[in-house]
Amino acid sequence: MQGIKHIIFDLGGVILNIDYKLTEKAFTDLGVKNFSELYSQFNANPLFEDLETGRVENDAFVQAMKPYLPETAGPEAVIGAWNAMLLDFPVARLQLLQQLRQHYDLYLLSNTNAIHLAAFNAILEKTRGIPSLDVFFDKSYYSHQIGYRKPEKEAYQIILDENSLQPEQTLFIDDTLPNVEAARALGIQAIHLQPPKTILDIFRPE
Repeated sequence: MQGIKHIIFDLGGVILNIDYKLTEKAFTDLGVKNFSELYSQFNANPLFEDLETGRVENDAFVQAMKPYLPETAGPEAVIGAWNAMLLDFPVARLQLLQQLRQHYDLYLLSNTNAIHLAAFNAILEKTRGIPSLDVFFDKSYYSHQIGYRKPEKEAYQIILDENSLQPEQTLFIDDTLPNVEAARALGIQAIHLQPPKTILDIFRPE
């Protein structure tokens, strides 16, 4: 951490526990035959990419999913299945963020969408009594709000430019290798977080 003044965190798999297979199972249970082909973490269908970059509104996303679903599946079922991947915020990770913020500027950079944003903030409020994840960061950057998603270089550059950050003084942590490589290409220090390690291991005192 020598020379590091700013830390950019990924969300899913880093701060928030997620399981993509739960969403795949939920859509399969609803009657979608080929959800694994429509969406995966690394090869998203344009529909999901457009949702994550704000080019598709929530209602349009639900409508676009309808041809793949039986007529009995309503909007709430679609949204519930889409949110099934979102699990929990381990309290130790949230406490770590609070501790780190006393010494570093903290930012969040997440490939996400408006449906998930509302859902994971609801999880945080229900389980921890905190209404928004934004309270842990100097600023949060969500792909559907900024119009870019990792590993697009613009997603990182927006944070650097808006906050006058020097790349060499900035650490980025993500669980997806292409995202980490894209940050490094801009001169940002980066860590590829791989299970079973968590952010607690990164900042554990020697």
